[in-house]
Amino acid sequence: MTQNSQLTTHEKYMYRCIELASLGLGNVAPNPMVGALLVYDDRIIGEGYHKKYGEAHAEPNCIASVKEADKQLISQSTLYVSLEPCSHYGKTPPCADLIISHKIAKVVIGCRDPFPEVNGKGIEKLQTAGIDVVVGVLEKQCKELNKRFFTFHMSHRPFIILKWAQSINNRIAALPEGAARSYITNEFTNRLVHKWRSEEAAILVGTSTALADDPELTTRLWKGNNPTRMVVDMELKLPSSLRIFNGKAKTIVFNTIKQEESNNILYYQVTGDVSLVHQIVNALYQLNVQTVIVEGGAKLLQSFIDEGMWDEARVITNEELIIDNGLNAPSLSNQKLCGSQEIFSDQVKIYENYLTRSLAG
Repeated sequence: MTQNSQLTTHEKYMYRCIELASLGLGNVAPNPMVGALLVYDDRIIGEGYHKKYGEAHAEPNCIASVKEADKQLISQSTLYVSLEPCSHYGKTPPCADLIISHKIAKVVIGCRDPFPEVNGKGIEKLQTAGIDVVVGVLEKQCKELNKRFFTFHMSHRPFIILKWAQSINNRIAALPEGAARSYITNEFTNRLVHKWRSEEAAILVGTSTALADDPELTTRLWKGNNPTRMVVDMELKLPSSLRIFNGKAKTIVFNTIKQEESNNILYYQVTGDVSLVHQIVNALYQLNVQTVIVEGGAKLLQSFIDEGMWDEARVITNEELIIDNGLNAPSLSNQKLCGSQEIFSDQVKIYENYLTRSLAG
């Protein structure tokens, strides 16, 4: 981040909007994360963010936070908001109308909202009401904050995260029939993985992973929402005793046999003669699922890589573990390292697909 002494006034306050907005991660989808500030004479008199889907947006939360003694200053203040205020009725009334009703003189916006019901209409409504509007302050950072939302509405598909754990010699453990599951990563990294799950809408595994690991795919090690669980089971051979079918979260089963929903399980029918990856991606778009973590196995992960259908990869390497008889870990292409951290024996590296990320804006 740029040093504060080098920031413009607008940038300084927009960074605060981004900080506030990020607090909604995992709780506001399919809405975007948004933060807002009211500033009078270089003093923040109100701030808010979108906390939960279906509840008040950032702007009304910001205005409601203003203390009684400062309420007369609202109309003389500048409103900073990380994303264009909405102009339509959804779960809540239009934020643009609220801003106009409070006669706020100036609004500084991080970036436009790509959602078709907004996409410039909020800005136009504010300007028509005589409000001074500034757009594009820290635009890149504001778009990055809502990379999931922007990818979904601009590329018409979910934001796709690949995740796997491997040994120092790039192997994924292959368990013998009937053997107990063994973890590659340590207990602290496991909690990080559950945190990741709580931030995304869905999680996907293949048939072999479901059978070998019997994963529950919930956030039991982290406080947060469970993602929708998804599994590829083309011939519906997975036993109902698996934990993925325990009812603790909605489950989608991609298969070639049937299309029906019962007991919190959606059986989604696909065909065997078209790319499975693209069918899954298209299905998630139709189901309004904005993000998915693909957790395995190696074949399924590699198929997403080979199709170029991924945005971010999170690779955990146990630097103290060698696996002699395991499967080869997936091999990335078009990757750019954008972050890493050490968690005891585990090294966590975050990559982005520089091709798909550049297309998303």
